[in-house]
Amino acid sequence: MTQNTNTAALSAAGVSVWLDDLSRGRIKSGNLQGLIDTRNVVGVTTNPTIFQGALANGHDYDEQVRELAARGADVDSAVRTITTDDVRAACDVFAEIFRETGGVDGRVSIEVDPRFAFDEEATVAQAVELWKIVDRPNLFIKIPATEAGLPAITRVISEGISVNVTLIFSVQRYISVMGAYLDGLTNAKTAGHDLAKIHSVASFFVSRVDTEIDKRLEAIGTPEALALRGKAGIANARLAYAAYQDVFDGGKHTNVYARLSSAGGNKQRALWASTGVKNPEYSDVMYVTELVAPNTVNTLPEKTLEAVADHAEITGDTISGTPAEAQQVFDALTAVGIDLDNVFGVLETEGVDKFVKSWEELLVATTEQLQAAGSN
Repeated sequence: MTQNTNTAALSAAGVSVWLDDLSRGRIKSGNLQGLIDTRNVVGVTTNPTIFQGALANGHDYDEQVRELAARGADVDSAVRTITTDDVRAACDVFAEIFRETGGVDGRVSIEVDPRFAFDEEATVAQAVELWKIVDRPNLFIKIPATEAGLPAITRVISEGISVNVTLIFSVQRYISVMGAYLDGLTNAKTAGHDLAKIHSVASFFVSRVDTEIDKRLEAIGTPEALALRGKAGIANARLAYAAYQDVFDGGKHTNVYARLSSAGGNKQRALWASTGVKNPEYSDVMYVTELVAPNTVNTLPEKTLEAVADHAEITGDTISGTPAEAQQVFDALTAVGIDLDNVFGVLETEGVDKFVKSWEELLVATTEQLQAAGSN
C-alpha cells in the first residue's frame, strides 16, 4: 500500500499523525492497520468518550461481556478489563513502529478514571495499576493537567512510566506541566531508571478554545470582537510551541533539560488535541495545516484525518517564528474584553466534567450489558 501524499507531507514536516479513536472493531477488521499503511498513522489516543462510544455501538464486546458476567465481575473491573484489552491489542499493532522510532511513536494512550482528576493519590495508584495491567512499553498513561494532576504527573514519571498529559488549555499551565515532567525525570534518574525509556507528550486542546472564545466574542458583538473569531485556538497553540522551544529546544530555559538530556532524557513533545473543527464556517483542516512544526504530534478524529488526506495543503512549518503575531491576537482578545484566565478555567472544568459524564455513561451501559448477559 502507498501512503497518502498529504499525510506523508505532514509526517515529513515533523508531525506525528495519531488517530483520536480506538475500538475493538477497528482493530479486528484491519482498519487500524490500514490507516497505518495509507495515512501515516503512528499512534492512537483514547479517552472516556471514545470508549463509551465504542462499547455502546455494535456487538464486538458481547462475548467478553458474557464471560465477565459469568465470572461475577463488577462493573468497574469489567470496564477496566475491556478497555485495557483493547489498548494492549492496539499496542501490539503499533509495536513495529515503536521499535523503528526508538520509542518516540507507536504509542497508545489510556486515561486514568476521570473521576480522579482532582485526587492526586488515586491518580497515581491507578496510573501504576494500568501500566502493570496493559504491560506494554509503548503505552502512555493519560493524566489531566489539573492542579492535583501536576504532582501526580511528577510521581508517575518518577516511577519510569511514560505519560500523556491531557486537558491542557493555557500556556501558563503548560509551563507547569513541563516543569512537572522535568521534576519526574530528575527523580527517575535518582531512582536509577533508564531515562531513554521514559517518554511524554503534552496534549494542548485547540478547537475547544475557539468554541468558548468565539461564543464570548459574538456576545460582545463589536466589529473588533467579531474579527477575532477562529483565531484564538491557533494562536494559543503557537504560543505553546514557543514555550516548548524555550524549555526543550535551545531556548533560554533549557538548562534543566540539557542536564537530563545528557543522561538520556527525552523532550516532552507538544501534542495538538481536539483538532476536529467545530464551526462549519472554518476550514475543516485548519488545526492541522496551521499547526505544522518539527517534533510535534497531531491527534486527528478519522473525519479530520480523511479531510487532510483529501484536500489539505501542507506547506511546511507554519508555527516557528509566529509567537509575536500570536501574542498580538491575545492582546487584541484582552482589549475587547475577553477574560482569558476565566476562559481557561471554564474549559478545564468542562473538560473534566465531559469525561466524567462519558465515564459514568460507560459504567451504566456496561452494567446493563452485564445484567442482561447474566440473565441469559
